[in-house]
Amino acid sequence: MLSYDVVVIGAGLAGLRAALEAKKSGASVAVFTKKYPNDSHSKEAQGGINAAIDSKDNWESHFFDTVKGSDYLGDQDAIEILTSDAPRVIKELISFGTNFSKTSDGKIAQRPFGAQSFFRTCYSADRTGHSLLHSVYEQALANSIKIYNEFMTLSLVIKDNKIVGVVVLDLSSTRTLTVNCKSLVVATGGAGAIYKKTTNPDNKGDGMGLAFEVGLPLMDMEMIQFHPTTLVPSNKLMSEASRGEGAYLINSKNERFMQKYAPTKLELASRDIVARAIQTEINEGRGAENEYLYLDFRHLGEEKIYSKLPDMRRNALNLTGKDMVREPIPIQPGQHYTMGGIETNSKTETQIQGLYAAGECACISVHGANRLGGNSLLETLVFGRIAGKNAAKFAKKSKLVPIK
Repeated sequence: MLSYDVVVIGAGLAGLRAALEAKKSGASVAVFTKKYPNDSHSKEAQGGINAAIDSKDNWESHFFDTVKGSDYLGDQDAIEILTSDAPRVIKELISFGTNFSKTSDGKIAQRPFGAQSFFRTCYSADRTGHSLLHSVYEQALANSIKIYNEFMTLSLVIKDNKIVGVVVLDLSSTRTLTVNCKSLVVATGGAGAIYKKTTNPDNKGDGMGLAFEVGLPLMDMEMIQFHPTTLVPSNKLMSEASRGEGAYLINSKNERFMQKYAPTKLELASRDIVARAIQTEINEGRGAENEYLYLDFRHLGEEKIYSKLPDMRRNALNLTGKDMVREPIPIQPGQHYTMGGIETNSKTETQIQGLYAAGECACISVHGANRLGGNSLLETLVFGRIAGKNAAKFAKKSKLVPIK
């Protein structure tokens, strides 16, 4: 039987950051992942990560935008932790080697994202999640963290309301294995696959199910975010970065319609408003084939598209056959993010001793009823770090409980 101080389930940004912090805190750590770390869903995040790093910006403004964007249903204490820690996260990512896009004077470039009062979304072209994931994964490898690839967690083992281990399935050999641990972090991502049209079909709610099976409550599961712009028919994400760089939404009559729904913010209103506006246009007969509208990049010019939106152009070309340089791209709303999840407090603690959760599988409730674009990558790194630190602290004062 394997045994570790801390076990982490999931190898996306939240899981890897938790493992890294636990290892730095002196714990023995293992990560179990169904896939491979560099293929986790975190790589799909395109647009950026929010942080108030400009001298004209401040974390309090980021805090208010997040509270307002949540429809005032987010946990404000947790949101304060999220937004006040963001500048430190950016500095840390730079120290990890993340290659952020830069301005002409060498500063980190920031683009506008929906429902925010300042251009605070740091980015790496339109592959930010990919860049961050590889940076954190490299740190995990450099710190000799043991990662078990292609291992699916089947169940959590609980004794006297304390986590004592997990049962995992080796997908390559189909053998089951019991792993003993003192504490555990669940970081398995969201539950997009319950929807037909989703940007994350590989996320099946595994971690939420594992927690629910041992009696933990799930919180805010009705809070589902639909991204306004996903490709038709694949529902591959067309990041908010597209609208942040100036792309327009148009209906089948070639009308730019967002002034009817958000006269000030237009295409950069919050995601829930933009998604409802698009669906309203479709429902009222102004959608192509009564199914989709268009995202228009043509006015941006080739240079801007090639330099700032290269992956989006390639995805659109491969999946729709249309080149955004020359023609509008068909889009429709699709499920994108699960705001709800395993109920935790701002320390990422659950109601079971030694069991923590972070990332999209958790509901710390920093997003309330609607997540701001650019806050999900931030959440994984802020609360992944907190989960790893607290899991290691719990492990230090605990003993392994044998699993019979």
